[in-house]
Amino acid sequence: MEIDGAIEQQRELNNSVMCQLSDPEGTPLGPPLYLPQSAGPKELVQMVNKLLNNEEKYPYAFYISDQELLVELGSYLTKNKVSVEKVLTIVYQPQAVFRIRPVTRCSATIAGHTEAVLSVAFSPDGQQLASGSGDTTVHLWDLNTQTPLFTCKGHKNWVLSIAWSPDGEHLVSGSKAGELQCWDPKNGKPSGNPLIGHKKWITGISWEPVHLSAPCRRFVSASKDGDARIWDVTLRKCVICLTGHTLAVTCVKWGGDGVIYTGSQDCTIKVWETSQGKLIRELKGHGHWVNSLALSTEYVLRTGAFDHTGKKFSSPEEMKKVALERYNKMKGNAPERLVSGSDDFTMFLWEPAVSKHPKTRMTGHQQLVNHVYFSPDGQWIASASFDKSVKLWNGTTGNFVAAFRGHVGPVYQISWSADSRLLLSGSKDSTLKVWDIRTKKLKQDLPGHADEVFAVDWSPDGEKVASGGRDRVLKLWMG
Repeated sequence: MEIDGAIEQQRELNNSVMCQLSDPEGTPLGPPLYLPQSAGPKELVQMVNKLLNNEEKYPYAFYISDQELLVELGSYLTKNKVSVEKVLTIVYQPQAVFRIRPVTRCSATIAGHTEAVLSVAFSPDGQQLASGSGDTTVHLWDLNTQTPLFTCKGHKNWVLSIAWSPDGEHLVSGSKAGELQCWDPKNGKPSGNPLIGHKKWITGISWEPVHLSAPCRRFVSASKDGDARIWDVTLRKCVICLTGHTLAVTCVKWGGDGVIYTGSQDCTIKVWETSQGKLIRELKGHGHWVNSLALSTEYVLRTGAFDHTGKKFSSPEEMKKVALERYNKMKGNAPERLVSGSDDFTMFLWEPAVSKHPKTRMTGHQQLVNHVYFSPDGQWIASASFDKSVKLWNGTTGNFVAAFRGHVGPVYQISWSADSRLLLSGSKDSTLKVWDIRTKKLKQDLPGHADEVFAVDWSPDGEKVASGGRDRVLKLWMG
């Protein structure tokens, strides 16, 4: 009998594989386990929920060497000729509980601007839409009637960038002449005079996160004049000037830990503290201009307390509390990550709070990298390039995952769906394209613009996509 039992045990072991479950940061979830080769994603979901003592059952996706496990372990091992001699690492990644419908059609084409649309941005709650144009105006659009709501006039030159405060109370725009203007989104009126200080055009605007300060008061602007400036909208003035770059500042992000990151044509990224504007550290590695910066926490920083449920808040204090909970949940135990894209065709992944050296150098693009963006869950990085491709990378390791090809012109801008399952790109070829992260294939081709698409944004509530470009119209797209 004992011999039979031993044989049976051996047979079971032969049909099982030694696996180590770990989170995306590489932290093991318990000791290695023998899993039957018949186990698939469904069984693994149950196991992870049990090991994590989750009261509710959460959805997870599983990855082996950056490849999603969609079949039983046995079939995966056979297909990929994986040795069962060594421990197999399976990374579990929480998935959004909700699902965004892919956008499939243009629901409105709205005229109103008389020159190219250079930027589009949904409000943090997804209820309002703003656009900035070469016609010197900012437009606010009514998403229910899909018509122009307010035309904000006051700039004397092209409006190059716009940014909503994460509490939704303010909209700031920056122009080619270097001035900034704060607007009240409720009536489209300017809040005070233009903010003057920059000597050349504005290249980027980023607000202080609402979990650090509510109501929102401070934002930072980057300019071609080589400086970044912190402004207080209540005092209506520049409170700190961040000087130190030797060439134009091209991009700026206000991080969740309260530091500011600036990328420049001087090939460096500088990290600043925000009480006195002291330089904390310098991130070096790029061989050419830094064009774009993105943070792993960017989605929760942008949306603050708002999520896909449409919940309203009664006070700034409540908003701050909810925003902090969302930020901490998103960040987990990992440091905030930063990715930079450059004219040198490469990207770097950094953990600036941990080290001044890059975690990974990401190569593969054949032309300059124009835009980089983390998915809302921080799991992926997408990059858009003048080489007509969009590339997908692992957001924790920086490893290359896939290339999306289909555009026939440079890709200018990308935007993620709130559930991190779909990616949107806008190109010089006049189309928008939606890519499916799971299948790594084109999900939807969205032609319709008559010329280059400069700006795209996916609403935080996931319902809508907006795009604008050289043909002067704003297009809204729905599922």
